[in-house]
Amino acid sequence: MSDIIRHDPDQKLSDAVEYNGLLYLAGQVAEDTAAGMKAQTESVLRQIDALLRKCGSSKSRILTATVYVADMKQKPQMDEAWLAWVDAANPPARATVEAKLGTPDTLVEIMCTAVK
Repeated sequence: MSDIIRHDPDQKLSDAVEYNGLLYLAGQVAEDTAAGMKAQTESVLRQIDALLRKCGSSKSRILTATVYVADMKQKPQMDEAWLAWVDAANPPARATVEAKLGTPDTLVEIMCTAVK
């Protein structure tokens, strides 16, 4: 039986949880919520890259991604950042959902599941 490995846990959550070769990343939000949608998305994607690298994986091994946006009208800006970042040879399954996020200034949050 595989052990569950929790990466950077605190009282509320772990940044990533590893089990049986799969990585479950917590929702990532931008460090600078004063930035616009494209810049926030780029920040989130950099964080995802760093977290995947720390866990021994990469964006080419992402299976699914769920993108939460505060306003679907701003989705094209998110998509622009996403398309510049995603591994075009290995795109994950993805859903984009409009949602009220953790703070009024948070425009995007992304959760991923990847293979180690």
